[in-house]
Parts: sequence; structure tokens; C-alpha cells
Amino acid sequence: MKTLALERLREVSGLFLKLGITSFGGPAAHTAMMHSEIVQRRKWLNDQEFLDLIGATNLIPGPNSTEMAIHVGFLRAGWTGLIAAGLCFIAPAMLIVSALAWTYVRFGSTPQAQWLLFGIKPVVIAIIIQAIWSLGVKAAKNLLLAVSGFLILGLYLFFHINEIILLFAGGLVIMVIANLTRLKGQSLKNIIIPPLFEINSLSIQAIAAVPYNLTVMFLTFLKIGAILYGSGYVLFAFLHADFVTRLGWLTDQQLIDAIAVGQITPGPLFTSATFIGYLLGGGPGALLATFGIFLPSFIFVAISNPFIPKMRNSIWVGSFLDGINIASLSLMTAVTFQLGQASLIDLPTILIGLLSLGLLLRYKVNSTWLIAGGALAGLLISFFR
Repeated sequence: MKTLALERLREVSGLFLKLGITSFGGPAAHTAMMHSEIVQRRKWLNDQEFLDLIGATNLIPGPNSTEMAIHVGFLRAGWTGLIAAGLCFIAPAMLIVSALAWTYVRFGSTPQAQWLLFGIKPVVIAIIIQAIWSLGVKAAKNLLLAVSGFLILGLYLFFHINEIILLFAGGLVIMVIANLTRLKGQSLKNIIIPPLFEINSLSIQAIAAVPYNLTVMFLTFLKIGAILYGSGYVLFAFLHADFVTRLGWLTDQQLIDAIAVGQITPGPLFTSATFIGYLLGGGPGALLATFGIFLPSFIFVAISNPFIPKMRNSIWVGSFLDGINIASLSLMTAVTFQLGQASLIDLPTILIGLLSLGLLLRYKVNSTWLIAGGALAGLLISFFR
């Protein structure tokens, strides 16, 4: 029995270490690679069981592909498998991103590095736009969800309502309206949260820069990991709100650079947090940022795994998730607009962005190749200026 447990732990560790090194392309690509390895090749799960796990990761906060790895590790090798799968999937990206952050801190301000990122940033914007379009078609299932999405977009862009308020309000309001007939006359006043405009104290305010503090940084990443729903790209909305606007520890330029590094490395997109942690606090900052943002995923998977069948069949949870998803996409759209202003700054960057978007939409070109092409374009442009 002990030999079987050790063998399964070794299998789980080996598989997710390999995926952590080779899985480029974002959460959708990661999930496809996991399906190929876990269902088709190794037959650890069948298609229905794998689909149930996908649904479960969408019902809890955190990075979906990382949570898929943790779920599979738990099912295959128990509690030790849960920890091993998550760590093996995260560790390669964390180490690579830390090395890139070290390089960035020392050479990021040189003309060569600036021109490299000059070409990469428009590609990143195109990749996020393509993800928003692809996910938006599925998320806006009806008129109610579509209207909700536009309303949340306007509240964030024009009234600076806190992104966490918008995220959960979107989920709760859609859940209540979608299940209105099930409430049997209950007063909506006791169910729907207070109007968003009354929650002024939680609105995003541009304030003077707060002195850097390692504990505050860790708790901020812990909070983000604990409440972030949707695609990994939604992470950038939260990073912008906390580290650029609220704390003033990063510039838009540095956030774009963190996004680019997270995109060009394999493994979870959330390792952009590792990059930011290193910029702010060196090696200890990188470790604490990574630990903080991924810790909630391990906890949520451990708690939710036994309840997956009930969660999948719940009408209430399903409609709440619909609202969460459309709110997440609205936040993605708002922050993409803001970051695009810092990335699409002249004709070359606009052309790189448009070409990248066309290749993504028409030919489904792998995002890794587009990032490499953007870097090459940036270097070539530097020779003619």
C-alpha cells in the first residue's frame, strides 16, 4: 500500500513538473495539455470527471489551471499529491520569472531591453483582447448578462467603484434576478446588497504612494488570490487597482512588463506576482508574493473537492458564477483599455498589436510565437531609430 502511494506521488510530481516547464499559452492551453496527459494518455480520469473538475475550478477563486493540477494531485495521490502537484506546476515558472526579474532590475532600463519590451507589450494587449472576445461570447449568454457587463464596465471606468465590490455585486445581483421566481415573495431589499454608489469608502482612490512594506505586500497578494474569479488575465485588474492606484508601488509601465514576463514564461500566469514581488522586495519579496497569491488555491481545492457533484448541479451557484464571469470580463476590458494607452503609443506599436490580433483571431497562432515575434520586431525597430 505504501509502495503504491509513493509511486502515485512520483507520477503526480513528474507529470506536473513536466507541465510546469512546457505549458505555454495560458489557462486554456494548460487545461488542454492536462486533458491530453491525464484523460487520453494516462487515463487517471474519464472525460466526465475531468469536466467536473473544470466546473469546480470556475466556482472557486484563483488560477484555474493551477487548481486543476491541485485537484488531480489530490484525487490521484491524496493530501501529499495535492501539495506536490501544485508546487511542481508552480515552481518552474516561479524560478524562471525570478531570473527574468533579476535581469530586468539590472538591465531593464537599457535601450536594448526597452526596445524588446516595446514590441512585446502590444502583443500582450492583443492576447488579452482575444481572450476577452473568446470568453465574452460564452459569458454573455443572455441580455441580462450583457447589460450587466456594460454596466460594470461603466462603473469601473467612470465612477472608480472598487473591483471587489463590482465582482461580488455582479454575481449576487445576477443570482437573485435569475432565480427571482424561486424567492417566493421574499423582499429583494433584504437580499441585494446596498447600492454601489453608497459604498464610497471602498471606491478606488488615487492616493499618495504608501511606503513599501513586505507584510502589506504579502497580505495584498493573499487577498487577491482569495477573491479573484475568472481568467488569469483578470489578475491584471486587481494588480492595477492595488499596486498602481491604491499603494502607488508600481507604474503602468512596470505592470505591463510584469504581464509580458508572465505571458512569455510557461506555467501559471499568476507568476506575474513573482515578478512584482522581486521588483518590490528582491528574493524574499518574490517568494512571499508567490506564496501569498497561490496559498488560497490549495485551501479552496481541499475544501471544495468533496462537494464538486453538488456544486455542479446547483442552479443558484450556477447563476452566481454567470454573474461573476461577466463582471470579471468587464474588469478585464476596463484594465486592458487603460494598459493599452501605455502600450499602443505610436504607429509601429499599433501595427504590431493589430497584426497580432489578426493572427490570433484568424489563424489561432500560439501566443508564445507571437510574443517572440513582438520581441524581434521591437529589436528591429530599434535599429532604424
